[in-house]
Amino acid sequence: MTARALSCPTCSGIVTPGERFCEACGAELAPPPPVEEALPCPSCGGAIADDGHCTHCEARATSLRDHFTEQPAPWVAGVCDRGVRHSCNEDAVALDARAEPGSRAVLVVCDGASSSTESDVASLAAARAARTLLAVSSPQGLGTMAARVAATAKALEAAADAANDAVIAHTSPGRANPAACTFVAAVVDESLLVVGWVGDSRAYWLPDVGAARLLTVDDSYAAEQIAKGVARAEAERGPQAHAITRWLGVDTPDHTPRTVSIDLGEAGWVLVCSDGLWNYCSEPWDLAALVREKSGATGSTPLELADALVVWANDQGGADNITVGVARIDRPGNSTTALPTVAADTRAVAHREEDGADGNVLS
Repeated sequence: MTARALSCPTCSGIVTPGERFCEACGAELAPPPPVEEALPCPSCGGAIADDGHCTHCEARATSLRDHFTEQPAPWVAGVCDRGVRHSCNEDAVALDARAEPGSRAVLVVCDGASSSTESDVASLAAARAARTLLAVSSPQGLGTMAARVAATAKALEAAADAANDAVIAHTSPGRANPAACTFVAAVVDESLLVVGWVGDSRAYWLPDVGAARLLTVDDSYAAEQIAKGVARAEAERGPQAHAITRWLGVDTPDHTPRTVSIDLGEAGWVLVCSDGLWNYCSEPWDLAALVREKSGATGSTPLELADALVVWANDQGGADNITVGVARIDRPGNSTTALPTVAADTRAVAHREEDGADGNVLS
């Protein structure tokens, strides 16, 4: 499959996923994924061998990929963590934001499927490819809200295309279990929030006052069960709870994102996350209560909040990789107004499963 062309954020020249520099202007397109980088041995300070262990005491190295943060502006931040039980961090986050609070932000989370190979590299490449495209796609100047929604939804489709191409570009040919990952992206454009997703990474709107909302509908076996009337708590604890029905990768049945949009008419938090967080706090009202608890009476910064939620998920057991991205929306005004949404898709399609219930699974 030929990689889809992208635009350089500096000069708008055509580039393709995986390139480090724009051929037209020479600008650096994105920093390379910190997958291979490792700190000195945490036990004795010795050198780290290619297998990721200390050459002296054989302790496992601490990789920069295990835990990293992003904060493109004070009002937007994300934390990505390996968790407690997994040996590799296959989650990824990529963010972009303008300096003015509440103006424009892009939050992307991808969760690599642990039963596939190279998903740690592919998920980070996918998140950054989508972030790069969405950062230069802006519907501002369009006359109506409907036109802005349509333009952003189209940009999210292009971002999912770019992310899918990046996963394929970072998959070694001939792999029996090619790289695969989920995708969720939230675009804040002043009062407008548009979300697109593939898989079971989620986006929530958590207003300071009023009803919290889960904005996405998982592409998963559990979501199909919920649509049939099974209680959410029961479905999400079932043996195939993390079997996803859509994903990014060479063998995806369909990577076109579903989209939803709302008008942000009040103060609150936009939150995107992998299942490493929502495994322990799925319902939107429970997550809203957790955010209120962690942010405290005076309010945490976005980076402090994202980090506190990751720490909390690890304290619950850290059974999966954990990624949290948040954007703080501070504005007085009206209650959140719903714009057109997409209903749950319960078509019977192929499932991808992981080795057990602690992550996305492929079959």
